[in-house]
Amino acid sequence: MDLYEHQARELFAEHGIPVPRAEVTDSPGEARAVARRLGGSAVVKAQVKTGGRGKAGGVRLAADPAAAERTARQILGMDIRGHTVRTVMLAEPVDIADEFYVSYVLDRAAGRFLAIASAEGGMEIEEVAASRPEAVARVPVDPAEGVTSAKACEIADAAGLPAQCADVLVRLWQVLVREDALLVEVNPLVRTARGRVLALDGKVTLDDNARFRQARWGEEPGGHHDPLEAVAAARGLNYVKLDGEVGIIGNGAGLVMSTLDVVAGCGARPANFLDIGGGASARVMADGLSVILSDPAVRSVLVNVFGGITACDAVADGIVEALDTVRLTKPLVVRLDGNNAARGRAVLDERAHPLVEQVPTMDGAARRAAELAHTA
Repeated sequence: MDLYEHQARELFAEHGIPVPRAEVTDSPGEARAVARRLGGSAVVKAQVKTGGRGKAGGVRLAADPAAAERTARQILGMDIRGHTVRTVMLAEPVDIADEFYVSYVLDRAAGRFLAIASAEGGMEIEEVAASRPEAVARVPVDPAEGVTSAKACEIADAAGLPAQCADVLVRLWQVLVREDALLVEVNPLVRTARGRVLALDGKVTLDDNARFRQARWGEEPGGHHDPLEAVAAARGLNYVKLDGEVGIIGNGAGLVMSTLDVVAGCGARPANFLDIGGGASARVMADGLSVILSDPAVRSVLVNVFGGITACDAVADGIVEALDTVRLTKPLVVRLDGNNAARGRAVLDERAHPLVEQVPTMDGAARRAAELAHTA
């Protein structure tokens, strides 16, 4: 369960992490009043559960209350990566001297958490990580040990962060543990011209298994935070949107979860969880592919099926029929194993779609899907 930025900031403040003053509204008129309360000028930020808001025009500086009202009116109703902006947060502007990046994320493959930090935070952090990986520190965190003051200093030193960031690193770990989070991210964590360290933005993903302990965050109308999840639910698909580039389809929750981990271990990020269970019909495959290909972040798709009650040739027939109704625009890697696997592979070979290729092993298919995602 992803939180909105203003909800993440609320958690940060509760755990003693400094954040600028801010208020949330869905009214342009109220935005004027909020800016006035904040001292006149304000940063108006779209509240949607996706990245890329700044580049999409969803984060703007308003010089005065009148400009805040105009800006809020322009941002409200915007579509940002398929998310409609229904609220905006107005935050007190900050005189920034330095920007940093810090996060904790669950490393499922290693059975631990990973601290990721960089002295070069901001909108281009992904480009920094891709072009100069040495500028991004990755420090394993033992869940049993956690982030002590000493561990926080180790993370800060590895990333080249000022020593005063260590306290924030300890408190962010407290957010992760006490709030049942799988991801806690601050980008940017800033040092102001007067030397204060503030969390200017926040991203928090809570463990869905802990919803009963996190009821205060409630549910959005319809119960789905992401529009693709809503579409998938309407089609009866067991789909969860993730922040990655490799679309994944599998049969059985355990196999799909394993596939996510293997793809991540190959250096790519899964774009979704999609379990087709035992019903790999043409309709199910077509609906699944349609939803995954509707995600603009997806660069390749991996179908990983182990035939049991549903035989592999039935899955292959479903894929072939789906290709007649869904326009395949991204490379599709298929791994079939188990019941009638040879017959299923023959069906796909006979179809010979130029964007479909087969790899016999799960590890090999994940590697190939990751390669294609990186070269697409």
